[in-house]
Amino acid sequence: MFDIPRGTRDFNSEEMHKRRFVEKTFSNVFKSFGYHEVQTPTFEHLELFTIKSGDSIINEIYSFADKGGRNLALRPELTAPVMRMYVDKLQMNPKPLKLFYFGNCYRYDRPQKGRYREFTQAGCELIGTNTPEALAELISMSYVLFTNIGLHNISLHVGNLKLLKLLFEKLKISQDQLKHLLPLIDKELFDDIRQALHDFGFDENRIIKFISLFQQTSFDELYEIFNSNEEALNEINRMKEIFQIMKASFNINTIHLHLGIVRGLDYYTGMVFEIKAPSLGAEKQICGGGEYDLISLFEGRPSPTSGFAIGFDRSILAMELEKIPFPKISTDYFIIPINKDMIQKSLEIAMVLRQKGKIVDIDLMRRGMGKAMKYASSMNAENVIFVGPDEIEKNAITIKNMESGNQEIISINDIN
Repeated sequence: MFDIPRGTRDFNSEEMHKRRFVEKTFSNVFKSFGYHEVQTPTFEHLELFTIKSGDSIINEIYSFADKGGRNLALRPELTAPVMRMYVDKLQMNPKPLKLFYFGNCYRYDRPQKGRYREFTQAGCELIGTNTPEALAELISMSYVLFTNIGLHNISLHVGNLKLLKLLFEKLKISQDQLKHLLPLIDKELFDDIRQALHDFGFDENRIIKFISLFQQTSFDELYEIFNSNEEALNEINRMKEIFQIMKASFNINTIHLHLGIVRGLDYYTGMVFEIKAPSLGAEKQICGGGEYDLISLFEGRPSPTSGFAIGFDRSILAMELEKIPFPKISTDYFIIPINKDMIQKSLEIAMVLRQKGKIVDIDLMRRGMGKAMKYASSMNAENVIFVGPDEIEKNAITIKNMESGNQEIISINDIN
């Protein structure tokens, strides 16, 4: 008897049906926005991830030496592999380049609700443009992905790391203080932030103003804070234009602006955003991304890049918590041979229907009529076809609609 490895899961057919529904819905949205699917290897050179995230990531991933002594790692995420592929193979392609992907990733995390050691990640990368309309479309697409799977209890939060860095400079927060503050800001530990700022010598009014920026703010407040900083004002104007486009062109009216989105990654450069599903509790982020620079790190030609990653498993969990109905597993036709002599003809009819794109099952256990009908019902068969000798002599079958109960004899050629 073998146990499943810790942090991994088996998926039965019902669970796989849910996962394929979400994947298909996401894929259709990506394609509708002009994105094209790509795929990368399950393992990469270890250096691909250490150059991006530092050597400390080795403790969080599955790394190993192969039989040739090469240091490899199971991919912990998909952005770095996709950007590696871009630098290696796609730099000369027409811009903008819109790429999306699905794939299993691996992290040596402590397993918890919605977080596993093997998990599915979905995401996309936009390469070659950073115009306000391009970024507005990117963020809006992320929102559409979730509304299209039925999620309504979600919130969109947009921040800006360039403004955040300028704010820290304005407040004269040192690098050592910043190293202490950033993890607290990222985890929204506001009581701990308050205490840290007290320890740094901030007065209460400045602390209140500071913390409010990491919860939610407004463009008016940002203009007031950065009223004489041209670099900051240009970035605020750009952000404001992104918001205006999202509201006017994509009908996304509730957007939370605050500077508390840290992302915790050094390679993010400007606009960043997150989508949260409050029903998930503390681990409520289901999407995160923004503008970043990995191309120069991977020695490629400079080009604006942005993108986002989706918590695929958390998205499904959020749907279940919101009690969003998934399409049921169903069978178009279930065929029952009336006797042994009708089996071959039943198989022939099944293949004709399958070639027409229908989902067809057939009684393979030579059950009695009652048990065969019970099984057909358990398979959510929409129709049952009875193949009997009297009908076959007339090149016909008996078909029963399982919802209405209506039953009729029709020509085999008329089945569709």
